[in-house]
Amino acid sequence: MIERYTRPRMAQLWSATNRFQKWLEVELLACEAWARLGVIPAEAVADLRARAFTVDEAFVRRVAEIEETTRHDVIAFCTACAERIDHPSARYIHYGLTSTDVVDTALSAVLNEAVREVQKGLDGLIAALGRQAVRYKDTPIMGRTHGVHAEPTSFGLKLAVFYAQFKRDAERLEQARRSIAVGKLSGAVGNYGNIDPFVEQYVCEQMGLGVAEISTQVLQRDRHAHLLTTLAILGSSLDSLATELRLLQKTETREVEEPFSKGQKGSSAMPHKRNPVTLEQISGLSRILRANAMAALENVPLWHERDISHSSVERVILPDSTILADYLLAKMTWIIENLHVYPENMLRSMQASFGLTSSGSVLLALVEKGLSREQAYAIVQERAMRAWAEGTHLRRLLEEDPTVQALLTPAELDAAFDLQHHLRHVDTILKRLGLIES
Repeated sequence: MIERYTRPRMAQLWSATNRFQKWLEVELLACEAWARLGVIPAEAVADLRARAFTVDEAFVRRVAEIEETTRHDVIAFCTACAERIDHPSARYIHYGLTSTDVVDTALSAVLNEAVREVQKGLDGLIAALGRQAVRYKDTPIMGRTHGVHAEPTSFGLKLAVFYAQFKRDAERLEQARRSIAVGKLSGAVGNYGNIDPFVEQYVCEQMGLGVAEISTQVLQRDRHAHLLTTLAILGSSLDSLATELRLLQKTETREVEEPFSKGQKGSSAMPHKRNPVTLEQISGLSRILRANAMAALENVPLWHERDISHSSVERVILPDSTILADYLLAKMTWIIENLHVYPENMLRSMQASFGLTSSGSVLLALVEKGLSREQAYAIVQERAMRAWAEGTHLRRLLEEDPTVQALLTPAELDAAFDLQHHLRHVDTILKRLGLIES
């Protein structure tokens, strides 16, 4: 991923230095396990640990130099390790292992840490949405279906819908993290031909990973697809929230607005512009998360015990997806925490539809008085269409209707047009979500 969208912690996790550091740790732990089995001398492991080094940029460059000849990254890595360690004990590096024992186990360790960073960001967004949902629970806003005024709701409820959605994203992400947080050191075809299962168990435990119950030369890529499809759903959730807020920021509504910093410019040509550029960025970059998920699904079928058709793809999609998810969550949390909310504009928007959004309440009131639903619907719809055409408030036109006059008192009409009627169960919903006390 490009630097523009990469936060420092994610940059460190996906750096070449960290990747090789993880490889080195797998190799050293495997040697420790062999020593416990009595296969490698304990003194050799002590020598290796004493001469262990912190991977630096010089080491990364040396691996790249060797790989120019070997055309094999793990062999280049092992050669560079032997050079750096410079001791006969280095011959035990990679003992009994195949390349992907090291690569896949180390990759799982990095992914486990990267997903935990994403989880922190997701938890922060959920908390921010919860706070704002409670803050604006009694703030009326126009509910819209098909982009058209429907019935009033609360802005807090709008945010609470996304609070619940991201909570589900969090559950899915934890499941995906557990699925990917496993290692394998099972040899060239997964049957422990030249390695003892104890080595696998020991290394994975020390790396904070579970052990894959069965593997081939590689971990099966349904695990990685699970993670990236989960991140794709998370991206769609972010896109959904961003789209909602962008629509509410349109000049015609301007019910909310993303933060606009001091000194920020909206347009090179139009000084008045305050564009939802961060929300648009979130919507745009979420497409990459969805696209990467498709690539991950294509990586699942491999030839026999493995091929490397997945490998080059994963060098792109795994870092990029976790980096982007981390970045987008931070951006959305900042927006939600600093969102500009304009309740007066929300009320103005409601008034623009001439009371039509209470048509359902009037319909039910007439049915309760004994009219058939069809009769009541016909009366209310005819007056509603007139209200649209004439720009007249629906309440006034209903008061002129003889049937309505005969069945509904002014107080009953007041009740049907009462805005609070639509907000009376807000607290019940928020209690279900655990946002307010029962």
